[in-house]
Amino acid sequence: MANDAAARNSAIDKMLERAAESGDVPGVVAMATDRDGTIYQGAFGKRVLGQPAAMSLDTVAWIASMTKAITGAAAMQLVEQGKLDLDAPAAAVVGDLQQAQVLEGFDAAGQPKMRPPKRPITLRHLLTHTAGFGYEIWNGDVAAYQTARNVPGIISCQNAALQTPLLFDPGEKWYYGINIDWAGKMVEAVSGKRLGAYMQENLFAPLGMSSTTFKITPAMRERLAKIHQRGDDDSLTPQLDLELPQDAEFDMGGGGLYATAGDYLKFVRMILNRGKANGTQVLRPETVDQMSRNNMGDARVSLLKTVAPALSNDAEFFPGLSKTWGLTFQINDETAPTGRPAGGLMWAGLANSYYWIDPKTGIGGVYLTQVLPFADKKSLPLYYAFETAFYS
Repeated sequence: MANDAAARNSAIDKMLERAAESGDVPGVVAMATDRDGTIYQGAFGKRVLGQPAAMSLDTVAWIASMTKAITGAAAMQLVEQGKLDLDAPAAAVVGDLQQAQVLEGFDAAGQPKMRPPKRPITLRHLLTHTAGFGYEIWNGDVAAYQTARNVPGIISCQNAALQTPLLFDPGEKWYYGINIDWAGKMVEAVSGKRLGAYMQENLFAPLGMSSTTFKITPAMRERLAKIHQRGDDDSLTPQLDLELPQDAEFDMGGGGLYATAGDYLKFVRMILNRGKANGTQVLRPETVDQMSRNNMGDARVSLLKTVAPALSNDAEFFPGLSKTWGLTFQINDETAPTGRPAGGLMWAGLANSYYWIDPKTGIGGVYLTQVLPFADKKSLPLYYAFETAFYS
């Protein structure tokens, strides 16, 4: 078995190194773990194209929506303590949610037509992306509403950015949006702490995640990879000034974290071990089981059609496969093309970072590049090939 693992890891090294050298990706860090510890780690290419610093195992990257699972874990800790309720009206905890209304269209002057939702939004709706919120990247109506009402984009990390409409009544279907940012607000409301401070105390410290934070520390900045934009000619250009606001009004629970692959792997391993890490039970086993099951009924994950091609391509993992949503992971209902069995968990970050957690086989992995648009034509297939290497 050791020889098999060594051969597999050598083949992965060659594959990732080739991708970086050929310019498919600027740089990549990839790691995998079983329940006991790290089974693969490698770093190739550059943090910033045109600069000498090499990608390294401790390179810091914007993990974007990989933040969501961590915010979900924070919320579920508070559900365990009875401080949050999955199915009670969320507006009882965060009053601003009372203002959420369903968008019915726009009038002749381009102003939104709104109505109250048929039922209250719950934490379960938020954690499963069934509350009705969207993102401007994949929904033209959200973008039009932002223009009409002068609402800033979510990446601004301004509180006003959360004042976007519901696109349907809560609980009716799955649609990807700012839901987890609201869940982060709920964590703050009942803990009395800013989200980053809550996470530091209750997740990062117990897990040993020493390079994960909303606000980049000087030591992390020395190891920071920059986001690169893919051009029409497939070239990659570093976006040196592209960074989340470091004086943010709120900690963006849906996508604000910077981290290393190794730190995120510790989170993955904790989920594989049903909430246990370093001898500490961070989440109860039954809570992790609950998070890893379909929590949105008959709804299914669907294609995200881009309206902002510079930021995202059309995006869907494993088109044609039935996919549900836990608290808060995508779940493949049947064996994925990578070989991951049914019941696997995964999600991603906008700058082409990806992870998977396979409770059945007991393995998971983290893959970090810093490339836009999302679902990149070169980086996403490389992630799939990395995952596939552990099942072939």
